[in-house]
Amino acid sequence: MKFVISSTTLYSHLQAISRVINSKNSLPILDCFLMEIKGKTLSATASDSETTLTTTMELVESTEDFTFAISAKNMLDALKELPEQPLSFDVNTFSLEVKVLYNNNGVYSLISQSADEYPKTTALNEGKVDFKVSASTLLDSMSCALFATADDELRPVMNGIYFDVTPDQIVFVASDGHKLVKYKSLNVTCGERSAFILPRKPANLLKGLLGKQENEVSVSFDDRNAVFSMDNCQLTCRQIDGRFPNYNSVIPQNNPNIAIVDRQLLIGALRRIAVFSSAVSNLVKLHMLADQIKISAQDLDFSTSAEETITCQYSGQSFGIGFKASFLIEILNNMSSDDVTIQLADASRAGIFLPSPQEDKQEVLMLLMPMMLND
Repeated sequence: MKFVISSTTLYSHLQAISRVINSKNSLPILDCFLMEIKGKTLSATASDSETTLTTTMELVESTEDFTFAISAKNMLDALKELPEQPLSFDVNTFSLEVKVLYNNNGVYSLISQSADEYPKTTALNEGKVDFKVSASTLLDSMSCALFATADDELRPVMNGIYFDVTPDQIVFVASDGHKLVKYKSLNVTCGERSAFILPRKPANLLKGLLGKQENEVSVSFDDRNAVFSMDNCQLTCRQIDGRFPNYNSVIPQNNPNIAIVDRQLLIGALRRIAVFSSAVSNLVKLHMLADQIKISAQDLDFSTSAEETITCQYSGQSFGIGFKASFLIEILNNMSSDDVTIQLADASRAGIFLPSPQEDKQEVLMLLMPMMLND
């Protein structure tokens, strides 16, 4: 069996799906790419048994349909050294020897494996839910929420992004118990109410793929698996089992103290002041005043402290609230707006951070739990 394909096309597609493969796999076959030729189309698959990523590419020519598995590391290392050129693959369907001819006088010789051992992807059941979402909306939501996911063995439901789907909108939620991100998009329509939790690894893979997508992404899911179908690639993954907490119940509703501040100005001040915070707590205090925020930190163990005042638009009472500096900077860094609106109730309740202004047909809310102040 023979086929011919562009070297750069093959390398770029294989490199994109290779991030699925774990450094150590329970099944040796998962160290391989599954290569399936049908007509003039090559489908390459990588999997870790829970997440599977398949990409398709056009062949220059092909003699017959065939499926085989080949070492991912060997293929990527070999292709990385080749400039753009047509590669001719000659696969012995009996011995499974693979010869790759290049530069008219070069040849790689590898041994492939039978495709029969490669795990099969489970099809979704008949009760699956389908909807479509723009690639840009999905990319924005993944970029916005991923940092807030947890890594908690005791609460696995927090280790992913919650998709809360309703007939006229979708809400993406992530939380690690200290911070929470709620990204609502009104650009999605679905026929029914449903939900699932996307694990952090496939969410990261999805984020890496979406930047090159132009068309809408088709999302399908049942009670166990979720499938994301994009241009020339498909991501299938196991969902996280369990019930995601009621995220709306932790968001304070009455927040009379409101400040609007330049986001980069606030980030810069926090970075400077955080240097002088306690290495244990990383606590910074925001003292809300009329049209200004006084940011301070101290480390009693080393008798160091710092204080800086920045301007803002503020309406509310004067009071102080403490936050973990690294968490607060992380939240601000994951917003793209010039200004940020801070809504506060009191020193004991969570602070709400909103981009200002909000983008059209989307609402982004980030929440951070406060830290106890000594004074």
